[in-house]
Amino acid sequence: MKFLKTAILLVFISLASFAQNRIQNLEKAFNNLLADEQAKHAITSLCVLDANTGKTLFAKNEQIGLATASTLKTITAATAFSLLGKDFQFQTTLSYSGNVTPDGTLKGNLIIIGSGDPTLGSWRYQNKENAVLTQWVTAIKSVGIKKIEGAIIGDDRIFGTQTAPEGWVWQDIGNYYGAGTSGLAWRENQFDIHLRPGSSTADEVKVVKTVPETPYIQIQNELKTGSSGTGDRSYAFLPPYSNVAYLRGSWGMGISKTGISVALPDPAFDCAYRLQDTLKRLGVIATQQATTTRLLISNNQSIPVVTQKISTISSPTLSEITYWFLKKSINLYGETLLKTIALKSGKSATTSNGAQTEINFWSEKGIDKSALNIIDGSGLSPGDRVTTSAMANILYQVQKENWFADFYKALPDYNGMKIKSGTINDVSAFAGYHTDSAGNKYVVVININNYSGSGINKKLFRVLDELK
Repeated sequence: MKFLKTAILLVFISLASFAQNRIQNLEKAFNNLLADEQAKHAITSLCVLDANTGKTLFAKNEQIGLATASTLKTITAATAFSLLGKDFQFQTTLSYSGNVTPDGTLKGNLIIIGSGDPTLGSWRYQNKENAVLTQWVTAIKSVGIKKIEGAIIGDDRIFGTQTAPEGWVWQDIGNYYGAGTSGLAWRENQFDIHLRPGSSTADEVKVVKTVPETPYIQIQNELKTGSSGTGDRSYAFLPPYSNVAYLRGSWGMGISKTGISVALPDPAFDCAYRLQDTLKRLGVIATQQATTTRLLISNNQSIPVVTQKISTISSPTLSEITYWFLKKSINLYGETLLKTIALKSGKSATTSNGAQTEINFWSEKGIDKSALNIIDGSGLSPGDRVTTSAMANILYQVQKENWFADFYKALPDYNGMKIKSGTINDVSAFAGYHTDSAGNKYVVVININNYSGSGINKKLFRVLDELK
């Protein structure tokens, strides 16, 4: 018995020594990063917690607020799970105003009422574009509508008219990753522009087509043909609710991509337009052009009163949405969840209300409010400022929740760890969890702002590798 106790004591001493050496090596690797030329003018922060106890194992600059990039999505997702529930679903309703005559004429309007579902028409789920349109056509036929003496209206009022957070930069808005929210989102609020480079840098880039066709958007092509190997250096400048898109930058010779994805300027309009076009091809004609509640209001027209609901589409659950939100870092989902959180708290669906609700929620759980300077839901804004300590402590706390398994599953796999990445101009960050070879579990948040050059991630991984 005495021998057994001694053996157990030696094992614990060995493990403690192993863990201590690991943290010492981590500190050495972090100091090497601080001394690197790329970090000369940067602010670099690291916070590592024991995932079982919450004890800080190593921290440096952990109380400095830094731009988070997409690591902020971990906080947005955790807040949504907490306030909405993992089984939460959005609902989109197709209805009509007026009445249907015996000969099948709708003397009124078809109205698509959105609740903010960012997945409606998305290729990632069952409710793909064609599936949604088919369900709506079936519902329209089931109530005997053969002609529409009115319009098809996209009702996106639930989220108001400000689609993009105020902190987003002009270079991002207009591109697919800068697609703003909509009360009636559609196909993840984006469309594609197919491009063909010239045979020399003196040649223009040709716009081949848009997919799907968007005849209501005028494309001003200012793209230059880039030299071979330069790839995609293009940006779309397309403000919300505009019908003119400017393409600027270059499109390299020999590029394998077919084109770029661009943000829909008015998703609610495009949704109504697609339904109208589908019905037209099936012989169900609307006498008025597709429109939206926003356009009606701007033209001093009243919003028709719904007389009959004919179809409701439920979104995937929040757990399913979060899986793609974190795996593919979809900014649209983050901004939608933040506005939905605001609604849940009884406030109007604005980004600022959602951010304040989020900050208050975590403040009540012991996180310092001043460590959470949050101005959007996705981290695309360079104005976000969150400390690595605050983010790490939130990640520690959520392990106790009944939805944590879904949250954890959604985290990407990077460098042999379950961590969310974040990248915007001169910002690189990672946040998540790691279990080492001895079974020790860690919460890890590392962030560098204002670094120089490229290839910084491999240097961040050299630091994190000391936890393996």
